Amino acid sequence: MQKKKSALSNPWVIGWFGLVIVVLAVNGVMIFLAIDNNPGLVVEDYYERGQDYERHMLERMKRNPGWLMNIVVPEPLYENEPALFRFVVVDKAGVPVTSEEVQLFAYRPSDARRDFSVPMAAEEPGRYRAEVGFPLKGVWDVLVSIQGQDDEYHAARRIQVAQRDGD
Repeated sequence: MQKKKSALSNPWVIGWFGLVIVVLAVNGVMIFLAIDNNPGLVVEDYYERGQDYERHMLERMKRNPGWLMNIVVPEPLYENEPALFRFVVVDKAGVPVTSEEVQLFAYRPSDARRDFSVPMAAEEPGRYRAEVGFPLKGVWDVLVSIQGQDDEYHAARRIQVAQRDGD
């Protein structure tokens, strides 16, 4: 008569238990990091902003003046070094658009606490500039907002900020 072996002595069973334990441990670490390092990128009033989204977007598209907007980003960008950003805006006919209120917003996708904004000064009609220094290296989203006659219009660009060699 053969002696029955325990299933726990089989290397395949031990391997599967080990795999399950590793997966659970990795998930636990990921959950801990997600809770501990929450970037807070969720908007406070997400429900209100989401209601009637399609209707509001269609209305905004109807009011779109067809401006051509361009953010001129200096290359390369380095952490903690000011750089001159320019914004050029013209209407459909190529006539420069002037506005009293032009603002540059910098958003850090990984950490909302690092977001900031600076006003842009007019150089000449349709051309604006702002000197901006980014406190951290990595990916940033830059958005320039210009106030029109009856609405606000935006141009966006994703940029990369590098760290100087030797820092």
